[in-house]
Amino acid sequence: MLPSVAGKLTPDAPLAPLVWFKSGGRAEWLFEPRDLADLQAFLQGLDPAVTVMALGLGSNMIVRDGGVPGVVVRLGKAFAGVRRLDAVTLECGGGASGILVSSTARDNGIAGLEFLRSIPGTVGGFVRMNGGAYGSEVKDILVDCDVVLRSGELVTLQNAALRYTYRHSELPEGAIVVAARFRARAGEPSAIQAEMDRISASREASQPLRSKTGGSTFKNPPPELSGGHKAWELVDRAGCRGLTLGGAQVSEKHTNFLINTGEATSSDIEALGEEVRRRVRESSGVELEWEIQRVGKK
Repeated sequence: MLPSVAGKLTPDAPLAPLVWFKSGGRAEWLFEPRDLADLQAFLQGLDPAVTVMALGLGSNMIVRDGGVPGVVVRLGKAFAGVRRLDAVTLECGGGASGILVSSTARDNGIAGLEFLRSIPGTVGGFVRMNGGAYGSEVKDILVDCDVVLRSGELVTLQNAALRYTYRHSELPEGAIVVAARFRARAGEPSAIQAEMDRISASREASQPLRSKTGGSTFKNPPPELSGGHKAWELVDRAGCRGLTLGGAQVSEKHTNFLINTGEATSSDIEALGEEVRRRVRESSGVELEWEIQRVGKK
């Protein structure tokens, strides 16, 4: 028996429509809390043995075909607000998109958050994964964040407590980011918009944005191990551009992106990624690490 909720609790919920790859199995339970109190009460009453996973926009995730056991939590409009706290600080809900955060920053003359415009996810995901692009990362702007622990307890964690490294944090297992404060610097809205436009144009020109994809597949390896080459260059040098497996393909446009060409299973996509890793290892000796989160049962 699961605790009663004020929001929406759906059994055997399809997850493929909620992730960018449009593939994968179902959630044993999908919980969309009405508000913070609803989320806390649910987690407090939930059997501690039941696993909990947060899902944002599903842009950097492979949901395996066997589905996700336990409860998947998806934050809705109640967690998607963004407001200015002071001249250079925004408070953002865990479900707010990068586009909304960067646009609100622009409107309030706050520069330094433009890079969030290029990351197709939510604040909760940015904070957990130390999201970054175009030379900036969340660790550079995060003041602190409000997190609901698996127990239902609400705590505030300072930036240092997350022990950020490249695309990684030490956020507690099962914890859900419900809000974060980002601090940057004062700027002119017109200049901020110009930088956002530059970033958008760069993404459009170099990435397969109109495909079923999951964003950057592999982390860029340390320069001392890769000879200064980024992940996409190693993949390209290994002859993987356009490589296919089932319905999955390495993008011709950007080789660090995998694509669902139509009917790919998550198994196709993950197996293609592993084949790319194998070829890069044989070609250059570099062991690529997955950046895309892979969840659920195969």
